[in-house]
Amino acid sequence: MTSQFITSGNRPSALSLLSVAVGLALTTGLAFAAETPTQTLTVTGQDSSTSDGASDQDAHRYTVPITRSGTKMNLTNRDIPQSVSVITEQRMKDQDLRTLNDVLKQSPGISSNQSDSERYSYFARGFYINNYSYDDIPVTQTAPWNFGETDDDMAKYQRVDIVRGASGLMSGTGNPSATINLIRKKAESKTFTGDLCASYGSWNNQRYVADLQGPLNESGTLRGRLVSGYQDQDSNLDRYHKSSKFFYADIAADLTDNTTLDIGYDYQERNTGNPTWGGLPTWYTNGDKTHYSRRTNAAADWTHYNTLARRQFANLVTRFDNGWETHINAMHGETQMDSRLFYLSGFPDQSTGIVQSTGYGYAGWYKGIRTQTAVDAFATGPFKLLGRQHQLVAGVDYSRQRNRYDYSTAMYTPEQLGNYNQWQGNIPQPDWPAWALSSNDTIRQRSGYVAARFSLADPLSLVTGMRYTEYTTNGTSANMQKNNITPYGGLVYDITDSLSAYASYTSIFQPQTYRDRTGHYLKPVTGKNYETGLKADWMDSRLTSTLSVFRIEQTNLGQEITGQYVNNSSETAYRAASGVVSRGVEFEVNGAVTDNLNMTFSASRYVAQDSSKDRINPQLPQTQFKLFSSYLVPALPDLTIGGGITWQNATYQDATGPNGNTVRVVRGSYPLADLFARYQLTRQLSVQANVKNLFNRDYDSNLSDYVVYGESRNYSVNLNYHF
Repeated sequence: MTSQFITSGNRPSALSLLSVAVGLALTTGLAFAAETPTQTLTVTGQDSSTSDGASDQDAHRYTVPITRSGTKMNLTNRDIPQSVSVITEQRMKDQDLRTLNDVLKQSPGISSNQSDSERYSYFARGFYINNYSYDDIPVTQTAPWNFGETDDDMAKYQRVDIVRGASGLMSGTGNPSATINLIRKKAESKTFTGDLCASYGSWNNQRYVADLQGPLNESGTLRGRLVSGYQDQDSNLDRYHKSSKFFYADIAADLTDNTTLDIGYDYQERNTGNPTWGGLPTWYTNGDKTHYSRRTNAAADWTHYNTLARRQFANLVTRFDNGWETHINAMHGETQMDSRLFYLSGFPDQSTGIVQSTGYGYAGWYKGIRTQTAVDAFATGPFKLLGRQHQLVAGVDYSRQRNRYDYSTAMYTPEQLGNYNQWQGNIPQPDWPAWALSSNDTIRQRSGYVAARFSLADPLSLVTGMRYTEYTTNGTSANMQKNNITPYGGLVYDITDSLSAYASYTSIFQPQTYRDRTGHYLKPVTGKNYETGLKADWMDSRLTSTLSVFRIEQTNLGQEITGQYVNNSSETAYRAASGVVSRGVEFEVNGAVTDNLNMTFSASRYVAQDSSKDRINPQLPQTQFKLFSSYLVPALPDLTIGGGITWQNATYQDATGPNGNTVRVVRGSYPLADLFARYQLTRQLSVQANVKNLFNRDYDSNLSDYVVYGESRNYSVNLNYHF
């Protein structure tokens, strides 16, 4: 539900009242914990020196024993009444998943849409994903501008957790799709160890990565970790070239036996020459579909897309003998984007290649800077109530995001473009007009949250909580404040030692800048997530599975009121209306099927419709299957082989054709197959080969009046040295 609060004079705000409530809950919890016998507070088999309890023996798993994603309480996947998937470092190595884009394409229940060579957007359960977290600190991405987040190099991360559905308890604002939580690598080893990797692949793709860590003093109470890499590559597109380099450092210090501080720095730079903006025309002027080579590059020779990201972070953790922990996390990041691009609007003649008279070439030069600062502080631990032991988490966080975007644009006539059927990008760069401001906004969020896991009976637990958020935005786009209470509730019932049933209600809200005819901003769009299912795990969660059924209801969606304007101005007025309803089912099994076989398999199906019963985002697959496995051959214990396949159903999109009429673009269902093999040459040295799109499937990764072709078959060979 949504609540509005008005603060005046010296009256306390709702956030301050919630902070007091959080403090009281925390104090009470610590008091209860002080009376709890120590022996009942330890978690057997978990090494608390790692970020969430995973020991070194877990390094080669496809699963993790416990995670904080979703609730900030250290829970097993079975104890979380919501769909949670994990992509571990080992799986990323086996599948050669180098970027976040690679990871999300292989993640259960997530579909992607590729706008051009640089921009990807991701969806879950029919909704756009705009919530990301770094070590549980939430940040929000904006769809129109690309700062290269999906190209983030995964060598810096230990794993990726994905919470599907509404996740407002931990993230505040966003869509009821999913939250992507990236868990950074930390300086944990008290002995010097490392990995050196060199690889070469299709399109002259070269990559070099070093991951080193060890003690910085004799006792190992001060440790360091350095991850650095460089990649240089061409593409299946002609004239395309990208280089990227990154540097990541983390220093951890045991200030006391119970307190650890780690601070770090993350730098990544990407420079791309001749990137595409959009794609190639879908039709000729006569309505026939075009058939370009997959190597055809629609970019002009003077185009580029460059991004630079720098982040600093710190994390202070104190563990108490009674099982309680306090965490103070902080992050500051600055990302810059500079893109000079070319886009063709219109359709060429099939014979002459001349673009129709209504077409044009569009040149755009865009610069942007995004700064994000976030602080999150919470305490979590056990407490006793009515003779049973429970868990509590309570915290507050603050985030500020500043976005500024400037642009300069120019146009080309069809005569200047010439014969597009022979396009090679050799068109002169325009005389750029003066820079203009696109937007300059600051978004702030202040939040307090509390959640608890109550053990109601030996087989039954209740996870419940709430989050209060004060959201403000100031700038050229809007000046408004919205306050919201986000509830969370779920039940988990242990049917057997390995099988549980769960049901949950979660929600999330997304402020909108539409206004009604009186000038008031509409209430935030609210996503309500109803979910039930079964979860199972075996062998200390080395193998997990989830079957979930969900329903998501979106309300307060802004809809245009025809013929009405805000306060008699030229601004169109909007009203709040029912939005999208998404219903579906998801299944996932992940982990060690046997001592030699790791496997991950997921199947998902959803139907999302608006209030008129029309399908939303029809260009996205409603049904997907994703399978990957790795097998250590018993007869050849140094050899691991594996592979996988993904499949999605047919999709479509209605676009404007050459004659101005609406034409439906259809993409049939298609599979993509991958293979990999790794051979352990020595105890320390291994070689691995991966082949992607094994059968060289030709497919479109975008449906509209322009086409973007997916990558053709490609390979990579990695040489890895571990010490």
